[in-house]
Amino acid sequence: MAMYTIEIDETFDVPRRRVFALFADHHRFGKLLGAPVKRIKDSDQADPNGIGSVRKIGIGPVGLEETVTNFEPDSLIEYTITSMSPIRNHLGRIRFEDTPEGHTRVNYTITFEDIVPFTGKVVSSALEQGIRRGIKRVPRLA
Repeated sequence: MAMYTIEIDETFDVPRRRVFALFADHHRFGKLLGAPVKRIKDSDQADPNGIGSVRKIGIGPVGLEETVTNFEPDSLIEYTITSMSPIRNHLGRIRFEDTPEGHTRVNYTITFEDIVPFTGKVVSSALEQGIRRGIKRVPRLA
């Protein structure tokens, strides 16, 4: 069983509040990734996308469910896959910070282990490509 880590670090000339709002809203996050995403369970927090909210990514039986496990407005979102999946011990962590120039730095890390040998490499590379492609859309979508 291998452990995989994806780390993406990008800075945008967009206010942090707007960048966070884009990542926090499950539906808009889907637009960013270019995948259908739907919130299927609301959080009990003030923000319906907060801790305990669940989003479904994908269509029908091939969809994954992710649950938000940590949510600090304008600074942190953590989530994990809570449905059956080919990977385990998955954690997504997105941090938002101001840079000295007044830009927004996004540090996005994902860690997971594969269950079936070598599938992790494929999943990791597909995930990273999708996120890197999507994150370029931040200035346009935020």
